Amino acid sequence: MSKSTVLTLVGSLRADSHNKKLAEAIQLNAPENVDVQIHDSLGNIPFYNEDIDVEGQVPAEAAALRAAANDADTILLVTPEHNGTVPASLKNAIDWLSRPFGAGALSGKPTAVVGTAFGQYGGVWAQDEARKAVGIAGAKVLEDVKLAVPGSMIRFAELHPKDDAEVVEQIKGIFEPLTAAQDDEEAAA
Repeated sequence: MSKSTVLTLVGSLRADSHNKKLAEAIQLNAPENVDVQIHDSLGNIPFYNEDIDVEGQVPAEAAALRAAANDADTILLVTPEHNGTVPASLKNAIDWLSRPFGAGALSGKPTAVVGTAFGQYGGVWAQDEARKAVGIAGAKVLEDVKLAVPGSMIRFAELHPKDDAEVVEQIKGIFEPLTAAQDDEEAAA
């Protein structure tokens, strides 16, 4: 059985981000047949501008993101909630991955969205917005992958998500639909 590659994009740029820690916990709890790769440079990608999205002129950071997404079997977005929606860094990454129109790196790519936020619902508005954006960008949105951890600032003030037994159990539940999506893609090919 081949290893499934899950490219993970974290919407928060903060060094001590709870969502980055959640992504690390996901990486640590991946089954042996899943390689979770966290892409760390969303903050270095310039805002999408069609004027610079020209062959030979695409910024290196955007080109690296596209290459990583093309090489991945599935995409996992880990997002906080900024003012009830998705952070600009994550939306920008989606914009770069959606181009060229109809043939971007997200086209047909199984994609899931999870995250944690301070509010009582764990950032579900941002997750819904991210699902909408990647779906419009052409991704195959995995609606059955859900993980929204509420109260992040209190819950993870002194505890890393990898050490939270309840969160770890929820994390383990996201891998079956992620790998099933890859199996479906391989069977269709």
